Amino acid sequence: MASDAANGAVDEELAHTAWDLDPLVAGEGAEGVERRLGEAFERAQAFAQLYAGKLGELDSEALRTAMEELAAIQDLAGRAGSYAVLRFSADTADPQNGALLQLAQERSTAIETTLLFFELDWAALGDGRVDELLAGDGLEFCRHYLRSVRRYRDHLLSEPEERVLAEKALTGSSAWARLFEELTSAIEVELPGESADGAAAGAGEPQKVALDLALARLASADADLRRASAEAVTAALAPGLRTRGYVFNTLLMDKSVDDRLRSYSHWLAARNLANEASDESVHALIEAVRARFEIPRRWYRLKAQLLGVERIADYDRMAAVTQDEATYAFSHAREIVLDCYSSFSSELGELASRFFSERRIDAPPRPGKRGGAFCASTVPSVAPYVLLNYAARRRDVLTLAHELGHGVHFALAARQGIFHQSTPLTLAETASVFGETIVFARLLEEDSTPSSRLALLAENLEDTIATVFRQVAMNGFEDLVHTARREQGELSVDRFGELWAESQAEMLGDSVELTDGYRSWWSYIPHFIGSPGYVYAYAYGQLLALSVYERYREEGGDMVPRYLELLAAGGSKSPQELSQIVGIDLRDPGFWDAGLDLVEGQLTEAEASARASGRVETAA
Repeated sequence: MASDAANGAVDEELAHTAWDLDPLVAGEGAEGVERRLGEAFERAQAFAQLYAGKLGELDSEALRTAMEELAAIQDLAGRAGSYAVLRFSADTADPQNGALLQLAQERSTAIETTLLFFELDWAALGDGRVDELLAGDGLEFCRHYLRSVRRYRDHLLSEPEERVLAEKALTGSSAWARLFEELTSAIEVELPGESADGAAAGAGEPQKVALDLALARLASADADLRRASAEAVTAALAPGLRTRGYVFNTLLMDKSVDDRLRSYSHWLAARNLANEASDESVHALIEAVRARFEIPRRWYRLKAQLLGVERIADYDRMAAVTQDEATYAFSHAREIVLDCYSSFSSELGELASRFFSERRIDAPPRPGKRGGAFCASTVPSVAPYVLLNYAARRRDVLTLAHELGHGVHFALAARQGIFHQSTPLTLAETASVFGETIVFARLLEEDSTPSSRLALLAENLEDTIATVFRQVAMNGFEDLVHTARREQGELSVDRFGELWAESQAEMLGDSVELTDGYRSWWSYIPHFIGSPGYVYAYAYGQLLALSVYERYREEGGDMVPRYLELLAAGGSKSPQELSQIVGIDLRDPGFWDAGLDLVEGQLTEAEASARASGRVETAA
């Protein structure tokens, strides 16, 4: 497949695709952040004076009035906080952005502590009284939220204790997480130069690039370039490794103390509760995936044949399996993704197109910009925003589709209001993976070149392996480090490296050589720092989304209205109730294996394509 542009060429649309954050604060900038947080704090104080200690005296109509005011306070604070976070994400090196983020966090904490009484008082009410109140009219916008709050009854502390924990978090976990983000965003990798055609390492002048761009080179078809890039990443991670290790140690201990104070039985229990997932169901997911680790091993053995080596190294796992490394100008990626969304549903297509027309995407990589990609829901009264680090690969086209999937999900669910817009993490990946999958199907359909089709199938399978199997392996790493920190005390950088290698080796077996340099690569992954326990939800969401897509393939257009209903429901129901909208039963013990069978089907298709291309004689 021909590339849109030569490597290194300027992509004009990409260069100018930066977001406009003014709608969040009506163009008032930092002053708008301060003003909204000030108003939210004043209203929170008035709310506390009116309702503290009196929830049991309310009737359903008064409860509705209280919840409407609470929603308005959260909207004010959410607009301001989103502006500060997004501005910081676009440029973490600007001291003014850091100062604004700190101010927003401090003011938001003051609001949070003022309102702490509400969830504590609500959780303390008797079940009968709660059922009586929630039976009233007009509470649809908050009913599931209010029921969900009561799940935490056994883990809540007294109001003074909760207040201390919330206020100390500013100089505790929140501060450490921000430090980690600033440290990783500042990492620059000195890469070896390339020849003019990008085919060889070491032929040009070295260049310093952001970490994300360096990691993108691991998808190169050139083995020397991959190895040199991996060595350069390891070298760039080394200077701050002890500092990042200390940050991780501190946050591991902080969570240990929090879990002990709140009487959580194990390190993952709080995350499971937030996800509305039982410990048993999460354990079943993790064990089902671990039992199928032979799927990634099988692929990596086949990949070794495709690359002409006896065994691949860790830095070869994302390598292109052909020399056909297609690139996509950002404008082309936009056209592909929007057409796919519109072909599936005109409503989704219109919602996705507004991200571009309303300047709600920040796409180009820049020094100091946060790495990776995400979609921020903001608040229902303002549309969501997407951050990318677009590097013009096929994989970046699919990342654009993925994040816009989150975006249309948030946009559709905005009608549920601030209490129900977001789903638990276990369903949060449904729309993103679904959107990514329909774009992949389009790319595959339009690609008639055998080598290019093989490359595309390989990339799709590798992304699925990364989302399902690698995330469960990373959950294994988290399990090891949280357990070791609690039992053995502070962990050395070398110990982190040993546990990282152990968790990765369980997944990879003898199919991949783990290099010594790879032992430090845990140290740039933000989920371990800011969202402990988060990663298994990727596997949960991927397998669920693949099942939803399989239903779409079976039923065609008849499934589209139910799918849109699922997205529009947001978090207004439990995960089990939401999944039933599209005919899926999460309680079925065979559900995970059925999803993993779909992944194995992708592997079988890739193996067949490899044989058809003449690159291998038999599947590995």
